[in-house]
Amino acid sequence: MTRQLHIPVRYLVGVVRADATEGAAGTMTTRSGPGSGRPDPGLSVIMSERRQLINLAYRLLGSLTEAEDAVQEAYARWYAMTRQQQVVIENPGAWLTTVASRICLDMLGSARARRETYVGAWLPEPLPGPAEWRGGRLGADADPADRITLDESVSMAFLVVLETMTPAERVAFILHDVFGHSFAEVAQITGRTSATCRKLASTARRRVRASRAPAAPSARQAGLVRDFKKAWEAGDINALIDILDPRATVTADGGGLVTAALRPVEGAGQIARFYAGIVGITRNMTVLERMVNGQPGLVAQLDGVVTVFAFDIAGDRIKHIWAVRNPEKLRPWTAG
Repeated sequence: MTRQLHIPVRYLVGVVRADATEGAAGTMTTRSGPGSGRPDPGLSVIMSERRQLINLAYRLLGSLTEAEDAVQEAYARWYAMTRQQQVVIENPGAWLTTVASRICLDMLGSARARRETYVGAWLPEPLPGPAEWRGGRLGADADPADRITLDESVSMAFLVVLETMTPAERVAFILHDVFGHSFAEVAQITGRTSATCRKLASTARRRVRASRAPAAPSARQAGLVRDFKKAWEAGDINALIDILDPRATVTADGGGLVTAALRPVEGAGQIARFYAGIVGITRNMTVLERMVNGQPGLVAQLDGVVTVFAFDIAGDRIKHIWAVRNPEKLRPWTAG
């Protein structure tokens, strides 16, 4: 169970005033506190924060499902308060950010324990491009404001590095370096000192810098992924080796629900033979080029099982391949 939160005093001063121009058509009702059933003039302000909160929570957790749960819990805590408690909060967005961040911090702590018993490698949930949502909890009919802003801070390579950080490092780094909160604000959100938060973010930043290689232009990335697809479909081991970095690795995530390599496949030769072997015994597989977390990727389907491939490309070679097969992480790709 998530611990009880203590909101910074500066978020609990002042008064939220209704927009005098907001009409009844733009309001909804709430049943918290006196005046139950009457329009809540602050609802549009509160709900306008949802996109930012989903974006924050996904980067903190690496899971769209858990991000939605964290944001839902933050809103539940807002509406569990009486109207008298709500109206003294000067900045509802800051309050929601504080609550959601602390919920995520708690979830990260428990997630580390759960992942010790996870079958095989744990990878972040991959996201399709804005035009490729097919259904599920955030499907084609969902509010576009719920979707994740796809930029460098949600690339699979970036999210995988975040997984190597402690929960406190990850929260401090994301809040400060990605979302631009001051260290004083991060300190109030996390319950640590500004100096501690600065050190946490600095350590996290070094991890990110150490993992980064010069990025290839977007067109070159797409070309290499396309070349990999063609060589894979042809079962051409030599062509695959030419595309892969000699020290390339493949990490797969099946979560124990579908078959997947439990350990990384390492080395260009091993990877090339591995994928050529798959094609040799599965002629009815389809492979499509798709955007994965804002970067060129592939989606393969075989006998109803979907695999989403994300790539890390350095120079003119593929350095890492992440293959997510766990169906619980692929609902936006498969539901419809």
